[in-house]
Amino acid sequence: MAVVLLYNIVGEKLRKIRTALLRLGLSARTVSSEEYGHPIGFLAGLEGFGPSEDCGVEDFTGEMMLMSGLSSRQFSTLLDTLRASRCTVTLKAVVTESNALWNSSELYRALRTEHDTMREYIEARKKK
Repeated sequence: MAVVLLYNIVGEKLRKIRTALLRLGLSARTVSSEEYGHPIGFLAGLEGFGPSEDCGVEDFTGEMMLMSGLSSRQFSTLLDTLRASRCTVTLKAVVTESNALWNSSELYRALRTEHDTMREYIEARKKK
């Protein structure tokens, strides 16, 4: 089942994303901070994943969007639609076999580090 997990996205941006997903026949699930300790695979509804007994993890306030089970066409169309509506979510990822085992806080930290590293690289290249 295809689902898009949404973290800390509110207001008009949330409405735009939900509208885009609805048009593509995709479901959205807003993940609350109380759920951050559960495995991503569980939150995405993947078979073989259950809740974590220890949900005490680091909270985060940044936006994040995780996509699970989307076809290539759905993925591309969703990103194109969001770009056209000027609705950006900086941290985006696809649920994989590896990151499905992580909790939301772990994935957020990894994506944030990757994003910051890329931004620093781009800034350094501009200065050359």
